[in-house]
Amino acid sequence: MSKHTAAMNFPTVDTALFLLMMLLSPLFISCDQTTLKQSLDPSPFPSNFLFGTSTSSYQVEGAYLSEGKGLSNWDVFTHTPGNIDDGSSGDVAVDHYHRYLEDIDLIESLGVNSYRFSISWARILPRIQPFVTLTQFDSPQEIEDKYRAWLSPESQEDFGYFADICFKSFGDRVKYWFTINEPNMQVNLSYRLGGHPPAHCSQPFGNCSQGNSEEEPFIAAHNLILSHATAVDIYRTKYQKDQGGSIGIILNTVWFEPISNSTADKLAAERAQSFYMNWFLDPIIYGKYPAEMMNIVGSTLPKFSSRDTEKLKQGLDFIGINHYTSIYVQDCIFSLCKPGPGASKTEGFCLQSSQKHGVPIGEPTTLFWLNVYPQGMWKIIKYIKERYKNTPMFITENGYGEISMPNSSTEDLLNDVKRVEYMASYLDALITAVRDGADVRGYFVWSLLDSFEWTYGYTSRFGLHHVDFATLKRTPKLSATWYKHFIAKHKLIKSQSPKHTSKHPQF
Repeated sequence: MSKHTAAMNFPTVDTALFLLMMLLSPLFISCDQTTLKQSLDPSPFPSNFLFGTSTSSYQVEGAYLSEGKGLSNWDVFTHTPGNIDDGSSGDVAVDHYHRYLEDIDLIESLGVNSYRFSISWARILPRIQPFVTLTQFDSPQEIEDKYRAWLSPESQEDFGYFADICFKSFGDRVKYWFTINEPNMQVNLSYRLGGHPPAHCSQPFGNCSQGNSEEEPFIAAHNLILSHATAVDIYRTKYQKDQGGSIGIILNTVWFEPISNSTADKLAAERAQSFYMNWFLDPIIYGKYPAEMMNIVGSTLPKFSSRDTEKLKQGLDFIGINHYTSIYVQDCIFSLCKPGPGASKTEGFCLQSSQKHGVPIGEPTTLFWLNVYPQGMWKIIKYIKERYKNTPMFITENGYGEISMPNSSTEDLLNDVKRVEYMASYLDALITAVRDGADVRGYFVWSLLDSFEWTYGYTSRFGLHHVDFATLKRTPKLSATWYKHFIAKHKLIKSQSPKHTSKHPQF
């Protein structure tokens, strides 16, 4: 995958056309405003606010060996029995690779003005080592086989080489680049718990054939941070001035609510953020790991060289926020904790639980990890605004998932009232954050389509559009109609509001 690789297969004509169509297709439509109620209050969203939807390559594309594509880490992982709940894979997924024109029509029908999707590293450079890409989670298997992917500094150079090709090939059309999606989630699932490829872990975190849960997450995170910095450095020095785009990174975010008002639990909630989100954002924005991490695991954290520190100064232009839920946190330094998520030294001594005295933090869903707590959206945005000096933000993922029950009819799945209620409450919290001065510039629903949901396979649905996985037929759900009307309503309000100049500079 590195620039020293002798032979390299580049995208075929069909692959290039697929990517070009995804980048060039118009995403604006007119709205029937006569059916919309007018609001007396001006829209809180700035005139250039982006509403969109999100997908990721492995979860929707399929065509896993088409047009010379190489194997990705998820191709290999899903073909190993026992790794996916329903035994499925993304070999076909929802066939977005062949049905993208139909899906673009669905995007247009929503009235959105943006679409976030990922580029499969293994499809662009098919015979390269598997690793994370400019999108999410999937990477060429070869880099795992060759040097253990994110556990090796070689990953930084190879990721930079891949990013360079993408900037050069598509940068005249792409103005918003995300280097890596949810690296904080990836190191936890791949190198601590072992549930995602390469399935590394050790006791008591999991039962894997290889790995060290107390060391490898920090090594992988270090290389992910520096891979981001490498890509940003390439973009800033070679492309940004001429192409006029901007670049950032996407973090999974959870609002950690102290389980009590005690100082110890409040400090534990801050440690939880430092061992999850700040772990990545602090080095990228401030050039060093959070103090809470240094105090507890400083001897385990890899060091940044003077060259690394210089590269990290390139920072980012915006922060991508994937936010779904919140969780309670209890201190485990000054209090006795039972074993559980977050309670270990390498996780910051902060026990995490979705319940307080048996009461859930928010309405439970059929996904064990997802509780509806919309105020967490406002709180996490406020936190990021204050800690990172109101760096521009995009809500790059937010959505409602549900497990498909055996007795659920298609009609039940289409009438997704719970998803509408979830979106309405979280968007209301977002509106509050924007009115409070947070520089949030866009909101993307996860997801456009029901799709392959990683280890859940096809048992979990997040889409605005129902997909019949037997026929791959797409049908808009109630939530698609609601989101379309929400966007149109705010377009109407803005068109009737006095013109104003944003206090925030544009990219």
